[in-house]
Amino acid sequence: MAESHPLLGMFLNAADGRFPPADGRVTVLPPLPGGLECSVAFTGHAVIATALSASDVRAQGADGFGASMAPDFLRYLAGREGWIDSVDVTLVARGVPAPHRLPERLDVDDHPRVRRARALRTDVRVYGDERGLVTLAGGLAGRRETSIELHHTGSSGAGLGRSLLGDALTLVPTGEPVFAAVAPGNARSLRAFLAAGYSPLGSEVLIRPRRPTSG
Repeated sequence: MAESHPLLGMFLNAADGRFPPADGRVTVLPPLPGGLECSVAFTGHAVIATALSASDVRAQGADGFGASMAPDFLRYLAGREGWIDSVDVTLVARGVPAPHRLPERLDVDDHPRVRRARALRTDVRVYGDERGLVTLAGGLAGRRETSIELHHTGSSGAGLGRSLLGDALTLVPTGEPVFAAVAPGNARSLRAFLAAGYSPLGSEVLIRPRRPTSG
């Protein structure tokens, strides 16, 4: 079995209410698999997974009070031509028992939500019904991660989102943490996740760096 990334343990601890110290500091970890890196912010503490040295990261002024998410710092991490994803809110909930489960969907490989999930995650499974789609996959640092896409987003969208997210929690073992990353500007989606029982842990941004190589 491959060794888990140390960031996974930090996410699982946070899900249990054990957060890093709010000391304003930065923890620097090795890069993620698949050529990805990230910046994660908890309350008063930042975690950077990168191939850069800890001394170089700290020399750029990163701290646990917001500077680790500053645009100039993220561009430094990514390099001039690297890819920076959006800054998302990190959320967590736990699997719940239920008498039924969402059916798996094998006919939506070309859906944009599914394509994005497979570009960034592993072992992607897709479920859904007339309300919309749910992806369940191995996500950041190997955590179990979900996302949803509603087929319709009218006035009843919030209720549909809550119900679909609630049913999605039956797809994981009871009590097991499942994480999600939601753009803070997507207020409707964020409200649906919160109403479905998700709790905020911090914020995060994925990076695929492209830096000059020496020699």
